[in-house]
Amino acid sequence: MITRILLTFFISLFVGFSAQAQSRDHLTQQEVDLVKEAQILDKRIDVFIKAVERRMMVINNSSAANAKQLKKDSERWGELPTGSRAELVSDIARIFDEAITNIDDVSARDERNPLIAKSLRKLAQSVNSIMTQLKPLSTDAKSDAEIASFELLNEDAQSILEAANRLPPEVEKKAKKN
Repeated sequence: MITRILLTFFISLFVGFSAQAQSRDHLTQQEVDLVKEAQILDKRIDVFIKAVERRMMVINNSSAANAKQLKKDSERWGELPTGSRAELVSDIARIFDEAITNIDDVSARDERNPLIAKSLRKLAQSVNSIMTQLKPLSTDAKSDAEIASFELLNEDAQSILEAANRLPPEVEKKAKKN
């Protein structure tokens, strides 16, 4: 009887911790509002990229170096997100995942939409930059949560880069002669 009660207690404790960990929002409320405002795909991708960059500032502890930009952005974007490195890396993975979903949704409705390729190229460029910055940190990951966050991020990054590599070459725009 006591074993059953203890087992039930530990299961409910574990479920409670899992639910709490999953309830963390990967975007701040101001970022959610900006995503909702950005109805055009490439503008929405810009919001996702900026949200990722904000988390990178926290991870890299570069907010002091970017104080002027932060002050300028604070009214529109709000305070920088908080959390452990594992939580911030998980946020970045989930933001990239949401960006992928947005591109997929537009593609399902209109696969010839020129904003799909434009948005995917922007996202791939951001992924390359972010992964370059996070690669040294991923080797230092020690906790299970942090390792899992980096694995999820790597999966999303690979999906984005593979999709971008399947795009036809970008056609350069020729300057008009007057």
